[in-house]
Amino acid sequence: MTAITLNGRPHVVGGDTTVVDLVAETVGRPLGPDGAPLDGRRLGVAVAVDAAVVPRSRWGRTPVAEGQSVEIITAVQGG
Repeated sequence: MTAITLNGRPHVVGGDTTVVDLVAETVGRPLGPDGAPLDGRRLGVAVAVDAAVVPRSRWGRTPVAEGQSVEIITAVQGG
């Protein structure tokens, strides 16, 4: 198990977890390895690992390591 910080809170993940796994868990929707939602709807999510933005095209290839800080930001419509 790997201890990280997810959106400012302690979180434990499996040793082979990638950014796409964390996003899928957070939004509660299945995602492909490229980060695209398998349901075909828009996702509206941005991810930063240790304050560096991770492009969606790299989510499936970006492992999450012990002690890292991951921020998953979801766009919300409305005012």
